[in-house]
Amino acid sequence: MLPNTKNNIFSVEQVRKDFPILQRSIHSKALVYFDNGATTQKPQQVIDTLTQYYSFQNANIHRGVHSLSQEITTLYEAARVQVQKHLNAAHAHEIIFTQGTTDSINLVAYSYGKKYIKSGDEIMITTMEHHSNIIPWQQVCEDRGAVLKVIPVNAIGELDLEAFEQLLSQKTKIIAVTHVSNTLGTINPIKYIIEKAHQNNIPVLVDGAQATPHLKVDVADLNADFYCFSSHKMYGPTGVGILYGKEKWLEEMPPYQTGGGVIETVSFERTKFASLPLKFEAGTPHIAGGIGTATAIDYLNNLGMDAVARYENELLQYATIQLLAIEGVKIIGTASKKASVISFVVNGLHPYDIGMILDQQGVAVRTGHHCTQPLLEYFKVPGTVRVSFSFYNTKAEIDIFVLALNKALKMLL
Repeated sequence: MLPNTKNNIFSVEQVRKDFPILQRSIHSKALVYFDNGATTQKPQQVIDTLTQYYSFQNANIHRGVHSLSQEITTLYEAARVQVQKHLNAAHAHEIIFTQGTTDSINLVAYSYGKKYIKSGDEIMITTMEHHSNIIPWQQVCEDRGAVLKVIPVNAIGELDLEAFEQLLSQKTKIIAVTHVSNTLGTINPIKYIIEKAHQNNIPVLVDGAQATPHLKVDVADLNADFYCFSSHKMYGPTGVGILYGKEKWLEEMPPYQTGGGVIETVSFERTKFASLPLKFEAGTPHIAGGIGTATAIDYLNNLGMDAVARYENELLQYATIQLLAIEGVKIIGTASKKASVISFVVNGLHPYDIGMILDQQGVAVRTGHHCTQPLLEYFKVPGTVRVSFSFYNTKAEIDIFVLALNKALKMLL
């Protein structure tokens, strides 16, 4: 059964029953899981989908005429359609299954770069990008002789849009930007960035890994050229990613990987590649993960993304007030539009030490640079403590976290 909602409102107490891991204890304390930005927990419905596949439906897809293969092929392609509808994409063949957001970005960087980037061209990213949306573009620049341009951020963790417009030029061939910062929680003005880019005939790739768990994403409304995310960050299985790409780009781009599944015909003289989406899906995919992703999307849609966003914003505001009341706490990233993520430092204390003491009290947080070293260098901090909330978290858990944090600070200061 999926959670039932009325008037786009859900009961967090009822929802928590769907997540078995939330019943766990850590160091004899009830688990308080505030590391949702790294990965989200899985509802029983998703777990049951994976169990059902491996127990009773296990077969390979697309190649078999027997009943099991036909059955699971139908389910897998239905999952693709489910993702298409969730994103409001025009066509199911614009949905490419990958191994994750990182894999999706690498696919576009390699394939688009090979087709369209030449010496002297420019690729634009932002200061707040995850390493996964920096390094692939650095590699393209090195391979093709292109130049990497970086949109700066300001003191509160928002993009400098004036600088962005000044960086745009005829040499700009693609822009890659995160929808939501995994470190700051900043929700970037993606639609505005895309509009400005398109005025200059520049395509835009959006890293949506941190957006899809929190926001309703409509790629048609955004007019995004590429949009990618990971299933495991939105309550689905690990090892599965989604790349949405406009048909016109995907048709022109060469395959990222080759082998079984991406071909129409093969001879020793030449290979003719398959049409979309199979052209970009070499080898046997994570079949259980694909259908598990569809179940996770069903779960979120039954909750209602608007209801999720409202509730998580309540948690964000509540936790922000509580943290700012603690002497010595400084929040890194105070943008006017944020998802439910807070990064903070305390009086020069090492984030790792804080995180270890919190763990002893059952509170799971993230510590470190969060794969955004250039961003934290800008803020002149080596790392932060990051708390990231989900709709299954509660204000009572925030109270437990604050008490645990105060205890940690008394021990360390």
